[in-house]
Amino acid sequence: MKKDQRPVNLDLRTVQFPPTAIASILHRVSGVLVFFFLAILLWLLAESLSSPVGFERAAGIVDNFLVKLILWGLLTALMYHIVGGIRHLIMDLGYWEELESGNASAKVSFIITGLLAIVVGVIVW
Repeated sequence: MKKDQRPVNLDLRTVQFPPTAIASILHRVSGVLVFFFLAILLWLLAESLSSPVGFERAAGIVDNFLVKLILWGLLTALMYHIVGGIRHLIMDLGYWEELESGNASAKVSFIITGLLAIVVGVIVW
């Protein structure tokens, strides 16, 4: 009888994901977040542009700390999705496909997103 060669432990908390896998997973998650919450952002924009009263109403909504935190998170997800999308486009052109350069480009995309998150945080607050 042949021994079963399948993995025994499939606990995802114990698996060490490489930076490229983390970047890919986060790109998908950020895309879903942006897709679902883009309607709220567009509504807020439309409300603010509708009239001076609408602008005051939108400004009042965004003045809440929790709303600012959510807005910052959504804008950070959008920034990450854009940075990750550019990274994927460059990879589609044949660059950064090797293991070493792929890991480096994933780490650089995390750093760029972190810097953009700081910029967005300053703008939101």
